[in-house]
Amino acid sequence: MKSDIILAGVGGQGILSIAATIGMAAIENNLNLKQAEVHGMSQRGGAVQSHLRISDKEIASDLIPLGKADLIISVEPMESLRYVSYLSEEGWLVTNITPFINIPDYPETGELMNEIETFLHHIAINADEIARSVKSPRSSNMVMLGAASPFLDIPYDSLESGIKKIFGRKGEKIVQLNIEALKAGREFALEHKQATSPQKTPG
Repeated sequence: MKSDIILAGVGGQGILSIAATIGMAAIENNLNLKQAEVHGMSQRGGAVQSHLRISDKEIASDLIPLGKADLIISVEPMESLRYVSYLSEEGWLVTNITPFINIPDYPETGELMNEIETFLHHIAINADEIARSVKSPRSSNMVMLGAASPFLDIPYDSLESGIKKIFGRKGEKIVQLNIEALKAGREFALEHKQATSPQKTPG
């Protein structure tokens, strides 16, 4: 198996926790893992992106070639579109629809959604709203991971196990809130993953 994943968003939105949880799940399944340096974390609100590569074989490079990503997981809609040139024709774009407006000329939300909806394989989810609905407003990143989970070649139970390892030191309540957020995101994706829009060639 092989999964090439682009993680995208802005600083402070929990990209590192998504990467760490996937990493723990990969290790639990004896998979090889390489992650490129995460850019932007030093500036809260700055652009963040990272390449995450998982395989049952040796991984030569930590960078994903253009047009080869199996999955983009983005916690912010504009940031999801920055990296679509990496997405393969069969890849999935999974993005939060809640904007983080950090620049004066931020595009209209409707324009962003129109662009996202041109991709046949996409999940557009209001992760912030779903996180609030499960009484875990700070866990929108785990909602996003849950929404991406049907497209990962990793058992779902291993993602829950990863959450327990990552958040265990914060106590059982925090662990359970994050697991509930993960479940809610997964349920949304399973209900909405039927493609209806015409495919757009990435790039």
